[in-house]
Amino acid sequence: MSMKQFVVEELSDDKFLCGRLQLWQPVKGYRAATDAVLLAAACGAKPGQSVLDLGCGAGAASLCLATRVPDLRLAGLELQPGYAGLARRNAERNGIAMEVHEGDLTRMPDPLRRDFDHVIANPPWYPAGGTVSPVERRAMAMQVVLPVSEWVAAAARRLAPGGWLTLIAGADSVPELLSALAPKLGSASILPLAAREGREALRVILRARKGGRAAFRLLPPLVIHEGAAHDRDRESYTVEANAILRDGAGLPARFG
Repeated sequence: MSMKQFVVEELSDDKFLCGRLQLWQPVKGYRAATDAVLLAAACGAKPGQSVLDLGCGAGAASLCLATRVPDLRLAGLELQPGYAGLARRNAERNGIAMEVHEGDLTRMPDPLRRDFDHVIANPPWYPAGGTVSPVERRAMAMQVVLPVSEWVAAAARRLAPGGWLTLIAGADSVPELLSALAPKLGSASILPLAAREGREALRVILRARKGGRAAFRLLPPLVIHEGAAHDRDRESYTVEANAILRDGAGLPARFG
């Protein structure tokens, strides 16, 4: 875990949601992209509610959510102090109130030992059999890589009765995710994320409710790109994905 704070020369200045959100991110190391925007879009938070972002990184998911939903009470937990510092800087830069604490989700800092209406999370994910760059290997070595069941358990401890967990993860983690829900979480839905029509979903969004008793639902996939393959140097988002990734639309209607 790096103890340093990032300096300007190590950062890129990135636009999210067509420039409505401007974020500093490390040039090397973990960088938020579409997953953070999709996670924020899936969270059903309403004005006045509280949201805890586990492993908030530089704050992308929380700040995307706050750009869509006003008057949220945001809190973030981040293991690496450099990223926690960036999350604070990014929140201030965009005029969004967000408290950020440094620590391990298995040993939650005292200020976060309270109930939240929503918990969101984007656990580290490394595709089975996939290639990992030297930069990614260094990032993996700097963090405690916990099974997704630990992320679900931490979220369940922090959720208020009736509160919602929204989590984005690799599709190969679905069996572990679902087995980790009981006994505290139920009313689960899985939204597969497919790069193109007919492609296997590599990522999923899970939503589950503390104390929920509704039947499990497997939803129709969200398709990100049009066409069978990338055919030219241009964006090829589907209408629905474009509304989310560029215009900041929400996804809660997908979950009913």
